[in-house]
Amino acid sequence: MSLLFTEFNLDDALAVAREEAREDGREEGIADEKIKIARNLLTRGSSPEFVHEITGLDVDTLNGLQAGL
Repeated sequence: MSLLFTEFNLDDALAVAREEAREDGREEGIADEKIKIARNLLTRGSSPEFVHEITGLDVDTLNGLQAGL
């Protein structure tokens, strides 16, 4: 109910949107880096289970990466 009486502030809304976009970008970058690391480890003969322990990526994803090498 109190939100109904809160004044909308465009600058605050834009600041929140920018911060959310930055956070999304960081998360995407981290995910991309995990995949690069996984590919490198798999290329060098590491097992999907070991790569899972290092990167946290699920084994099905790693098996898919391994099949594409």
